This record gives sequence, structure tokens and C-alpha cells, in this order.
Amino acid sequence: MSAEQQQGSTSATGYSQWFILVTAVFITCLVTANITAVKLVSVFGLVLPAAIIIFPISYIFGDVLTEVYGYRQARRVIWLGFFCNLIAVVAIWVGQVLPAASFWDGQAAYERILGYTPRLLVASFLAYLLGEFANSFVLAKMKIATQGRWLWTRTIASTLVGQGLDSLVFMTLAFVGTIPLSGLASAIVTQWLAKSVYEAAVTPLTYKVANFLKRKEGVDVYDYDTQFNPLLVAK
Repeated sequence: MSAEQQQGSTSATGYSQWFILVTAVFITCLVTANITAVKLVSVFGLVLPAAIIIFPISYIFGDVLTEVYGYRQARRVIWLGFFCNLIAVVAIWVGQVLPAASFWDGQAAYERILGYTPRLLVASFLAYLLGEFANSFVLAKMKIATQGRWLWTRTIASTLVGQGLDSLVFMTLAFVGTIPLSGLASAIVTQWLAKSVYEAAVTPLTYKVANFLKRKEGVDVYDYDTQFNPLLVAK
């Protein structure tokens, strides 16, 4: 492995078609999850948001971004996902406040499904940033510590931390004071475990995608000299 690959220079991790594809899937999963999360579903007796089917996939591709391209590139994609989601939220809100056509009777349904309260938005955005950056940080640091071995330990450990923070921050900020603390704690643990088990179950897919990209791109970034400040997007 070359020093350039180990350090993860920008030239080694240019915006190839594969990088763009992974980024597009990551952001699509994120935006889709935020829209579908409004519906609650029952899975094996557990009440979960419908986003459970798609949101963990964003973490899988987040793992792939960090594993293959390094924390520096993953950081840019995380912020890109944040701003893309913000654009979607603003567009949905503008669509909501625009005057409805006289013959259209779907305003109440639109507001019921797509409407966001400021509290839910703040909870969602903060949970996303904390969860994604924690996930990427843990994976990058563990990759160095394990010298690139045992990918499954990195993906599972980073998921437990990232999904744990995401569930804790979102559920607490969104629902504290509106449901009993015991119910809130149960919901946090249920979401955390469900999402973590989901990603652990698809670890073989993460292996396949990461190894495929490493071969195609010719990179396998180790963040030895990376500054992990999440605000340093340009570095």
C-alpha cells in the first residue's frame, strides 16, 4: 500500500463515478428516511418508524465512505447530506404554505404527512450530525488501531455508537415531556437495537461493497494525519 493511499490524499480519492454513486445512494436514503419516518409500523411486535427499512442503509454507505475514502471525504458527504435534506425540508414547507388550488382537497393530508414541527426538525438534524460524525470517527480510528483488519468489528462498533447517539438525541429532543420517561427509554433502546441488528445482519454486503470499491478505485485510506474536527469541511 502506498503512502498516498494510507494518508488518503485528495488526489487519490478524486470524485470518481463510484464515489458519486455511493454519495448519491447515501443522500437518497437519508432524505427518503426523513420523509417515511412519519409512519409508525409494527415489526415483530415492535413499534418503529417506517424509515427503519431505509435509514440503516445510509449508515452502511457511510461506513463504506469512511472505510474506502477516509474520514475527510466522508465529512464532506455528511455535510452535503445535511444541506440536501435542508433543501428538501424547505421545499416541502414552501409547498405547504403556498395557496392550494380551489379544487384540490389534499391540503390537510399534505400537512399531516409532510408537515414538520420546529422541534422535530431540530431533533432530526442534530441527531443526524452527531450520529453520522460519531460513526465515521469511530470507524476511522478503529481502522488505524486494527491496521485495516476485522472490518466487521469497525462497522458494528461504529454503528452501536452512531445509532445510539442518533436514537438518544432524536427521541429525547423530539418527545421528552410528551411521553412517560419509561416509554421514552424503551423507544430509544428499541430503535437503537433494531437499527444496529439490521446493519450487523448486512455486514457481508458492506464487505462486498467496500472490497469492490477498493479494487476499482485503487484506494484504501487510513486517516493517520486527518484532523477530525467535523467543521473542517475544506480540509
